[in-house]
Amino acid sequence: MKKMTFLISVLFMGLAAAGCSETLDNADFIEDYVYPEDPSDPGDGTDPDVVGENQVKVISFNMRTGGADNGTQNAWGARREGIPAMMAKENPTVMGVQEALSYQLTFVTENVPGYEYYGVGRDDGGSTGETMAIFYKTDVVELGDHGTFWLSETPDEVSYGWDAAYRRTATWAFFTVKATGKKFFYINTHLDSEGSEAREQSIRLICDKLAELNPDGYPSILTADFNSTTDDAIFDPLKMVMHDARTDAAVTDQFGTYNGWGTTTSAIDHIFYSDFTPLEYHTIMDRWNGVQYISDHYPISALLEFE
Repeated sequence: MKKMTFLISVLFMGLAAAGCSETLDNADFIEDYVYPEDPSDPGDGTDPDVVGENQVKVISFNMRTGGADNGTQNAWGARREGIPAMMAKENPTVMGVQEALSYQLTFVTENVPGYEYYGVGRDDGGSTGETMAIFYKTDVVELGDHGTFWLSETPDEVSYGWDAAYRRTATWAFFTVKATGKKFFYINTHLDSEGSEAREQSIRLICDKLAELNPDGYPSILTADFNSTTDDAIFDPLKMVMHDARTDAAVTDQFGTYNGWGTTTSAIDHIFYSDFTPLEYHTIMDRWNGVQYISDHYPISALLEFE
């Protein structure tokens, strides 16, 4: 079992919510959060986390679009160097990423052996724009039926939805665990940062798609940057059919997921599941290959066991 990365004594120093900045893609901004000054760095020699044959380890990771932050210490060319180390240590079965551009996806496949991905660009259904890709470990699972829908009134077309500021997609896929033959269904997405109606309607659409695409009721996983905390009423329909891994896991934490490069925090990235037993949930806050912030969001992970 993976040990908690940080002691529970790391406390929230300020809990009062303030208004969202127009320049930040976050929700429920909390001031004065104190992060550890010297996060651990597992290093290249650390053994990968153990994932059993009857288990699935999933990571949700808003990896921050590579076109931003040029000329700063948070530019893609600098922070990307920590991602292979993170994946090697965390050893995910599947990993859903948000905001990724095509060259970021290529970097991962070229530098993290054993993973392939499926996903299309949100702006043309090809390679243009951010991709909500799903990476999967090829020697552990086999990719089955898969596809993409847009979070909109016309989900089968490249489109904007409701009051959204950006086109948003959801990537879905079935996977079969090679060692056991067990099958699961996975959706990865990113809700809009600006449109409140878009976030609400997107959740309703996702619930509809869970039923439509997975009529046989295979165990399911949903990961996303939801741009919302789970006490928001938009989650009510989803909570009727899926469960929050952070809340239910026997080993868990309560850290924020959006870090704003160490300036803020809010828990807006989530992992939902159905028909699994959640064993562990972690906010992955380590330093990787000397890089403290591999994104302005921390990756989050859940270790799920087939029932």
